[in-house]
Amino acid sequence: MLPFVDLRQQYADVREEILPAVQAVFEQAAFILGPDVAAFEREFAAFIGISECVGVESGTAALKLGLEALGIGAGDEVIIPANTYIACAFAVSQVGATPVMVDMDDDYLIDPSLIEEAITPRTKALMPVHLYGQAADMHRILEIARRNNLKVIEDASQAHGALYRGRRCGTFGDVGCFSFYPGKNLGAYGDAGAIVTNDPAIADHLRLLRDFGQRKKYEHLLIGDNCRLDTVQAAILRVKLRHLEQWNVQRLQAAKMYDARLTDIGVTAPARHTAEGHVYHLYVVQIPERERAIERFTAAGIQTGIHYPVPIHRQPAYRGLNIPEGSYPRTGAAAGKILSLPMFPEISKAQIDRVVRTLQEHFTETHAHLAH
Repeated sequence: MLPFVDLRQQYADVREEILPAVQAVFEQAAFILGPDVAAFEREFAAFIGISECVGVESGTAALKLGLEALGIGAGDEVIIPANTYIACAFAVSQVGATPVMVDMDDDYLIDPSLIEEAITPRTKALMPVHLYGQAADMHRILEIARRNNLKVIEDASQAHGALYRGRRCGTFGDVGCFSFYPGKNLGAYGDAGAIVTNDPAIADHLRLLRDFGQRKKYEHLLIGDNCRLDTVQAAILRVKLRHLEQWNVQRLQAAKMYDARLTDIGVTAPARHTAEGHVYHLYVVQIPERERAIERFTAAGIQTGIHYPVPIHRQPAYRGLNIPEGSYPRTGAAAGKILSLPMFPEISKAQIDRVVRTLQEHFTETHAHLAH
């Protein structure tokens, strides 16, 4: 079986570093906000190039707490991409605000040219998502935010280490939010997340929000939550952070192999709208007869994914928004065609050749089918 993401191989490569780090946490018995949490926060902030990092339990918690720290709540609207994971919308809804969606551009990212028409007097923030490992157009997004006095919450959950004009994703907005779900470029061995900011007051507020509103035990300064980053996960992330840059280089090398091979069989490779910075969390293509292709991949022992098969506005959870059929046409059209191919740092040329060969067989069969 060729996995979609080979976490077993990655673990084998770093096992001799991971196990002592985890054992040290067990021996210290510092399981909640132990020393590794503060150490990881410092190290990740330095890697990203920002002053403050607050570890939390998940990427969704990062988004939710980030919104709360910026004062977003009931009656407010937050603009998000139509093409993204539903956690963005859920975080907005969980603070009592309303998610307002904007269609994607040719790179699957939020289309800046459509943002301003979605702004209303209730709009308080923009939430661009650096999807699949590629940076959104932050220059235009920040200009729109300044003109309209809006906060910016970056969702960089798929873009650990990605660059935009020489700066890391997550450092442009009022806050930047990260998920360390196991399959991410920087993944924990369970749920984990972080929020980054250059504003010490926001960071202080976030630390209160994540830990029952307290600085001192049993003295609760505000209504907080229980969203702390687990110390064991922080220890694991510290080890893996040391490898992230190299893993991202390997992802780019794999993407370039895919690009060349897929072009040979007539598949359009994912666009890179900047020369730098894409970290290829996912390698997404559009293909005809997708379900038949998935069947062929499955028969060949190759795992694939779809990111995302049902857009947010078509989800039962958001039926109450009463969004008309045909809204966000690019997102809707892509949802029926996109396919994520296996992508992980350790993927080999032989494995990529196997994926492309299987896809070529699909095209050959599809063309023969259509000819009849």
